[in-house]
Amino acid sequence: MISDLNDRSREVLRQLVDNYLLTGEPVGSRTLARRLQLNLSPATIRNVMSDLEELGLLFAPHTSAGRLPTNAGLRLFVDGLLEIGNLSSQERDLIEEQCAGSSHSISALMTDATTALSGLSGCASIVFAPKTESPLKHIEFVNLSPGRTLVVLVTENGIVENRIFTTPQSLPPSALVQATNYLGSRLVGRTISQAFDEIMTELDGHRARLDELTAKVVESGLATWAGDRKDGALIIRGQANLLDDVTAAKDLEHIRTLFEALETKEEVLKLLGLAEAAEGVQIFIGADNKLFNMAGVSMVVNSFRNTNQEIVGAIGVIGPTRMNYARIIPMVDYTANLIKRLIG
Repeated sequence: MISDLNDRSREVLRQLVDNYLLTGEPVGSRTLARRLQLNLSPATIRNVMSDLEELGLLFAPHTSAGRLPTNAGLRLFVDGLLEIGNLSSQERDLIEEQCAGSSHSISALMTDATTALSGLSGCASIVFAPKTESPLKHIEFVNLSPGRTLVVLVTENGIVENRIFTTPQSLPPSALVQATNYLGSRLVGRTISQAFDEIMTELDGHRARLDELTAKVVESGLATWAGDRKDGALIIRGQANLLDDVTAAKDLEHIRTLFEALETKEEVLKLLGLAEAAEGVQIFIGADNKLFNMAGVSMVVNSFRNTNQEIVGAIGVIGPTRMNYARIIPMVDYTANLIKRLIG
């Protein structure tokens, strides 16, 4: 549709959306007349705005008010009129510093990356953590306290992952040593996907030379890890930021519904799946997805790849439809590329 607009209409739309993203308020013809470099009268601008309204790109919330962009208008602006900015050196340094100490732990890296994005963007941030498919180099069970055991896995590419699970309080130290030796002999040099079914079949068939308690440790530890890996881990930070602009009870209910949907993960995983199938930063605005349409928010997301150029996860920002796209798009892109570099 962008090619159907003349230069004057494009500039009016661009300036109107720019002003809306800045203020969140309807934009009138007099405001645009002051912003535009085209020396157009308010009357001429009103005619252009009327044409844009007929195209479904603008709407008037009240009879005498200015205009607001529709979701289609925002989409057109983002796809064809947005001038994307660059991150400042300070913003890049903040993201780097936040993630610098966690490069050998996927879970810590994902948490730190989402925390950095949420803080800098003032929005909620979300990451779909990668599945660990690299062969294992080391596995170990460590007693933390009565009833709590840590399983540590180190992959051949240097990634360290930890999981805590519940074990019998009377579990002797020898059971953890035996569980470590048993899984080490079957997992080192293989991925969990390759070995999981075989190990579980062996345990079910009582062919493993393990006592009952040790077998339970092995099964629980492996199941904890494999269960998290089934769809990957979803981490969300900064949900409270979505409440900053909420004033009406209806909007609050929309945000509450969004929170519930985020907790179930299903819709977000679908969106991240779409992002994984595409190249570069993807932007979902309002009606692009039923989840965000009902809550009046948008999502900017980018996937990241491993050293084999396989897409292993995605990270993004969720915020109001009038978020600062020019700043947030490069922010998400930079963070995704940083993750790629750190896990490479």
